[in-house]
Amino acid sequence: MDWIYYLLTMTVMVIGLWINILTLPGLWLMVASIAIYAWVTGGQYVGWPGIISLVVLAGLAELVEFVAGGAGAKKAGGSKRAFVGAIVGSILGAIFLSVLIPIPILGTIFGICAGTFIGALVVEYWVKRNHGQAFRVGLWATIGRLIGIFTKLAFGFVIFLVAGILAWPTGAAPTSIAPPPGARTLPGATEQPTSVPATQETHPNIG
Repeated sequence: MDWIYYLLTMTVMVIGLWINILTLPGLWLMVASIAIYAWVTGGQYVGWPGIISLVVLAGLAELVEFVAGGAGAKKAGGSKRAFVGAIVGSILGAIFLSVLIPIPILGTIFGICAGTFIGALVVEYWVKRNHGQAFRVGLWATIGRLIGIFTKLAFGFVIFLVAGILAWPTGAAPTSIAPPPGARTLPGATEQPTSVPATQETHPNIG
């Protein structure tokens, strides 16, 4: 049964890895799935140290993605509204623009980057009415988003590999345990003699 739980958990983690590319909380879905696996298996394979390690990795990935995306727009002098526009644009781009390149993953990354560029450019131009500034903000926001995507994707693969190794159900089958000394045997149970009784010798009466 543990192998079924393991395969289901790995399937959910693959889905989380895919969702992660869409800038959605796929890493946290992966962490949640391994935590549920630990619970249903009674912590036999994955304990608290492993779960905490995966939580730390997911948190670092989110931090790196956030910093990378913000640093790109900030480098070009973009406004906070342009940063928000880049985030909204990346989500819409992943949904509506990924079909322009019908290749798994590659099409999604293209859609996110295109949406980020358009979202940051439109909002920045709406705020400052400067074509050159808007273009620079859109370009650097896209570069930052691209760096964040690949960094977060790398973290996702690390989480997948670590979780797959930790959760591998290799526990040995339980062995039978002998009853403690003095324990009563069930009625009708037969006991095997532990030693062969010595043969009694008969001595003829002399006299």
